[in-house]
Amino acid sequence: MTYEETRVEVGTNNADGKAPDGLDDEVTTNLAPLPETTQATSTTSSSQKSGSRFIREVVETLILAAIIFFGVRLVVLNFQVDGSSMIPNLEDSEMLLVNRNAYMHFDINKYIDVLPFVDHDGEHNVYPFSPPERGDIVVFHPPNGSNKPYIKRVIGLPGETVSFKEGSVYVNGTKVEEPYLDGDQTGCLRQVCPELVVPEGSVYVMGDNRQNSTDSRSFGPVRIDNIIGKAWITYWPFDDLGLVPHYDYPGLSG
Repeated sequence: MTYEETRVEVGTNNADGKAPDGLDDEVTTNLAPLPETTQATSTTSSSQKSGSRFIREVVETLILAAIIFFGVRLVVLNFQVDGSSMIPNLEDSEMLLVNRNAYMHFDINKYIDVLPFVDHDGEHNVYPFSPPERGDIVVFHPPNGSNKPYIKRVIGLPGETVSFKEGSVYVNGTKVEEPYLDGDQTGCLRQVCPELVVPEGSVYVMGDNRQNSTDSRSFGPVRIDNIIGKAWITYWPFDDLGLVPHYDYPGLSG
């Protein structure tokens, strides 16, 4: 509580210069306490500023988290392996990060054809990063009508001829060496598997578990436009943490 103390000077009228009886030279009067409005207002204003700053920081943090989340989602997706078609290299329930922009491409002819008197037949796709390569493990929408994405390995590229002979797969007449199969033979899922030329804009895919995989041997080549992304990183189980390995194929390009 704050008090204001007022000191009043009292003049003297006696001839001897003394103050009248009962009066001192100075009279001190204690007045009523001053209101604490100023102090309270200052405290309230400080509390309001503190609260506003806290709310602003929370909102900014949430916005930043949302930007990071959606930014990451534009680049990678989570994917869980469902089934045994990629054994022994990917196990059932294994968790992966899939690079959804790995095969981003655009048809340059669509832009050139906007010009007058210019008309191109077919597509001329340009890949800012790289097109699918042999050995890539990809996640895609299968052409068999399934509403669940599949995960398989790219074996045949656009324009190549795929055939099967003596438990192996051949591309353009060259046997595909696949050490990751652990000796598993590759047969056709049908009685007769004629040679197949992979159409432009498509790839031929197969599971690593060749005896238990629904793949291009049954539903045919997969359009590159239907590929969701390339398997990039394994992050669960934690013991398998790391990049998904990529294999080279002697005697074959691409």
